[in-house]
Amino acid sequence: MARNSTYNILMYSHDTYGLGHIRRTMAIASHLLGPRINILILTGSPIAGRFSFAEQIDFVRIPGMIKKTNDEYLPLSIKINARHALDIRKNIITATAKTFQPHLFIVDKEPLGLKKEVLPTLQWLRRCRPDTRSILGLRDIMDDAESVKNDWREKKVYQHLEQLYSEIWIYGIQDFYDPIKEYEISDAISRKMHFTGYIPRKIPGKDAVRHIKKELGLKNGERLVVVTTGGGGDGYRVMDTYLTALETYSSSLPFKSVLITGPFMPKQERRDVFKRARKLGLRTYHFYRQMEKIFAAADIVISMGGYNTLCEILGQGTISLVIPRETPPAKNKYYGREPSIDKI
Repeated sequence: MARNSTYNILMYSHDTYGLGHIRRTMAIASHLLGPRINILILTGSPIAGRFSFAEQIDFVRIPGMIKKTNDEYLPLSIKINARHALDIRKNIITATAKTFQPHLFIVDKEPLGLKKEVLPTLQWLRRCRPDTRSILGLRDIMDDAESVKNDWREKKVYQHLEQLYSEIWIYGIQDFYDPIKEYEISDAISRKMHFTGYIPRKIPGKDAVRHIKKELGLKNGERLVVVTTGGGGDGYRVMDTYLTALETYSSSLPFKSVLITGPFMPKQERRDVFKRARKLGLRTYHFYRQMEKIFAAADIVISMGGYNTLCEILGQGTISLVIPRETPPAKNKYYGREPSIDKI
C-alpha cells in the first residue's frame, strides 16, 4: 500500500430483521479499524443512524426490507413494488463497490445477499478487481443443518463459495459447533474457513459503569435487572411476563429494573409495556445505544438468546437468564443451552 493511500473495507450487513446484524457488523468494524483504513457499511437498517460511528467508519443506507415469509420480503418504509425496491438495493450496492474500490469486501450472513443482490458485485470484483479479497462472515449456527443445506443447494451457494470468496470467517468455536461437518462443506471450501471465536465486545471501564449507575439512580449496593428483547419484534411475551411478575409482588421491590423493548416492537405492545412500567416506577427505553455499558452495570440480564446479545453479556461476565425463542431459526435454542455458556 502506498504511503499516503488508504485501505478501503466495504461491509454488507444483512438487515431484514432485528438489530443483531448491524451490531455485529459494527463490532467487527471497530476491530478492523486502524490508521489509513476506511470502512463503509452497506445497510438497510432503519436505525443505523442512531449508533455512534467512529471516525473513518460510515454507512450507506439502502432501502430497508422486512421478511414476511422465508421467500417473501417487502419494503419496510417506501410503498413500491418489492422487485423495484430490490433492484434499487442491488444497484446501490454495485455502484458503491465500483466507486469505493474496496481492497476487502465482507458479506454478512447471506452468501449472495438478500435475493442474490450481492451476486453482481461479487462477480464484478472477481472480474475487474481480482486483488480484492471477498470474505463471507457467518455465525457458527445459521439454522438447523437440513434447512441450511437445502437452501444452499437450491441457490447454488456451495458453487459460489468455491468460486467467488477468498475466505470464510466463522464467528464461533469449531469444537462447540462444526458447520463444516453439519453443512457438509467440501474440502475445497473448508480450506477457506477460519474460526474467529465469538466476536468480543468492548469492556467498559469502572468509571463508565459508575456513570451508568448514577444515571439510572442506583444507590450503593442496589441491584439492577436489565430485560432486553433485542430488536423487539417478537419480544412482547417476555416483557409482559416480567411485568406481570412484578405487578403481583406485594411489597416494594428489592431491586431496580430497566426494560429495553427494542425499536421494532409493535407500537401498541410497546405502549402497553411503557404504561405498566411507568406505574411500577421502572426505567424503559425502546432503544439503547451502548448495550455493553448497561450490561456491565447490571447484576442480571434477561434476554432471548440472540447471538449478539449473548456475546455482549458474556463479554461483561454478567449473570443472565436466557429465554430462547420457540420459533425458527433454531440457532437460538443452541445458544440458549447451558453447554454454550460453559464453552464460551
